[in-house]
Amino acid sequence: MSRRAPSTVTTSARDAKTLELPWPFTGRGDELELVRRALAATRHGIAVTGPAGTGKTRLATEAVRGTDCVKVAGTPESRQIPFAAFAPVLPESVTLHRALHLLSGTRLLLVDDAHLLDDASAALVHQLAVHGRTRLLVVATDEVPVPGAISRLWTGELLPRLALEPLPRDETALLLTAGAGEALEPLTVGRLHRLCRGDLRLLRDLVGAVRELLVRVPGTDTWAWRGPVPVTATVRERAGRVLDRVGPEERETLERVAFGEPLPLDADALDLCVLERLEADGLVHVDDRGAVRLAHPLHGPVLRAAAGRLRAKRLARTPDSCATALAAESAALARGIDDADVRACPTPVGEWLVAEGATVPAGHAALRARFARLRGELREAAAWAREGLRDAADDPSCRTELALAAAQSGQVSAAPDAAASVWRAAARGDLDAALEAVTDDPYDAVRLGAPERALGRLTGVFAAHADALARGDGAALDRVAEQLEERGFLLFAAEARAQAVHTHRDPRAVRVSRTRAVALARRCPGARTPALSGPALGELTARQRQIVTLAAAGLSNRQIAQQLTLSVRTVGNHLYGAYARLGAGDRDALSWLVEQPETRSA
Repeated sequence: MSRRAPSTVTTSARDAKTLELPWPFTGRGDELELVRRALAATRHGIAVTGPAGTGKTRLATEAVRGTDCVKVAGTPESRQIPFAAFAPVLPESVTLHRALHLLSGTRLLLVDDAHLLDDASAALVHQLAVHGRTRLLVVATDEVPVPGAISRLWTGELLPRLALEPLPRDETALLLTAGAGEALEPLTVGRLHRLCRGDLRLLRDLVGAVRELLVRVPGTDTWAWRGPVPVTATVRERAGRVLDRVGPEERETLERVAFGEPLPLDADALDLCVLERLEADGLVHVDDRGAVRLAHPLHGPVLRAAAGRLRAKRLARTPDSCATALAAESAALARGIDDADVRACPTPVGEWLVAEGATVPAGHAALRARFARLRGELREAAAWAREGLRDAADDPSCRTELALAAAQSGQVSAAPDAAASVWRAAARGDLDAALEAVTDDPYDAVRLGAPERALGRLTGVFAAHADALARGDGAALDRVAEQLEERGFLLFAAEARAQAVHTHRDPRAVRVSRTRAVALARRCPGARTPALSGPALGELTARQRQIVTLAAAGLSNRQIAQQLTLSVRTVGNHLYGAYARLGAGDRDALSWLVEQPETRSA
């Protein structure tokens, strides 16, 4: 079933690209604040570096928005022309000394693509930093040659350096919702995040390519993408930078891996000497179990697309051929759960089945859902449970996992399920009923604030959590939270930190626990449990709290803008920032956060 009927208006590819609107600036709230502080009147500026496509230019543009700023940029074509980058602001013929004098009155200078500056322009930027009268925002790309005069800005400590990391998955999800215009389900978000590895230009390209391939997930308001990766010009260009440089032997081995990954090292088709060279070049990865995979997820689609039909038919694997590898992944997940260690582990076969739209065995899907739920990834847990129910509608394990994920997301209307009755009652705010329903999992009682019901019934870090909470020992709860986080139990760690907030007597310890509780909760998007209700709003700015409260009361962005005398765009940006900090996906979660459910002591 297609997502929507084709439009009756026909436009060319060029027209379609022209009509695209910029995606809203979202995520990067902390980085934006840091850059703006560095550009304050008493500072000399800052250098922002990072891989190509990570949003450095967009961040810089947002940071100087509304200021009196001079902007220059390097280009590949003008690297041999002296002062080419400064041509718009300097006379045609000028010396370094004269250029420095002419720009000495500039209060703020943005230098974009500084890695592409000609030597004279790079020297001018360096001298402006030395003199210190002009505040500088210098943007450069990592992993490419940079003029020495530019790199010495941070190595010589003339400017602080912000090394921009790829956008995290939860903030990528917010950006995708804003940019795609639709809420994408977690498995689709995860797939796009893995494919793009923080390259936001590539992300936008892929979203545009798969937009008409999206299908609504039954029973939800989210959309999913299944099927092959579209090999767009951008995808081919990104992969071609590396693949075009390998020799014939290496290319053939890469092709075989692309059609069957993960392949065992002892596969007849693999030449170990060639594999060693590919591993040294960072093109393949060998995991702890001796399975070989391509190091970059884009290389597989490009290699498969270029192989030709007959070769692809001969080499391509089928879902039926994945049984052994899928069983190994299931065993690894089960072992992690049994060992109380749910740190992320590679599961490429299950992800490949989902990506191709193939049937995922219900047992594997339920295990993936449980593993994700224990990690606090409730939306992903629900998505895996739905995958299992797609061809096994009555599977009890998948139904239970779906109900648990929904109830721990605060959904009062979660499907009835005996195992989820505890959290359905908690979602209603009825903690007495929730505690009465605790039977099989005593750790639920600890999470609900009644550790005395679990004493002597738990082991390991879970027993330590119960003991620390029963004694009201905030420091011990913080230590438990560290252990839980280390083992991958992010939601449990967030709850332990939140519980510590109420036991600390030192105001500084309270602030630390609250801050870390909120930071952990942000990594568990959609989680809505009683322990998290208290500190949820503690990390928002005053303006964000004001806007969130009005949004939770039902006001539209336009109504909020009129009431607070702001632009609608500003209100939207504040809400996106608040969503990222709260781990909320949309307005529906705000009322739960602002109007907290009443808690009653056990």
